[in-house]
Amino acid sequence: MDSDRRRIRGRGQRTRVEDDRYEGKRGHFEEFEDESSKCEGARSIEGWVVIVTNIHEEAQEDDIHELFSDFGSIKNIHLNLDRRTGFVKGYALIEYGTMTEAQTAIRELDKKLILEQKVRVGWAFKRNPKPMKK
Repeated sequence: MDSDRRRIRGRGQRTRVEDDRYEGKRGHFEEFEDESSKCEGARSIEGWVVIVTNIHEEAQEDDIHELFSDFGSIKNIHLNLDRRTGFVKGYALIEYGTMTEAQTAIRELDKKLILEQKVRVGWAFKRNPKPMKK
């Protein structure tokens, strides 16, 4: 409740009670180093997802699959089509099994010409930046 004795609900609610559970050294937690911490991308449930944008509208799924399979085995590919025209919407989501395959595809194919258009390749999901220490 607020000082005006009105009830505040939802995310804007503020509590006046100070939480002292994490004072001192107890507020500093250990972090474990794993392979995904060296990467700015975030792992999906089944693998590492790469997004490709600025794909030519007449590209076929086989063209994209053939090009990206050179960097590793593709677990899943989504090439969305426009319902009205039947052409590609301009982006694709490609899922690799390992982080190194996805990183190699991003490094090798970003800003390359594919069907006369320069595509952009990057992580579909990114990690939240770590907060700066005080």
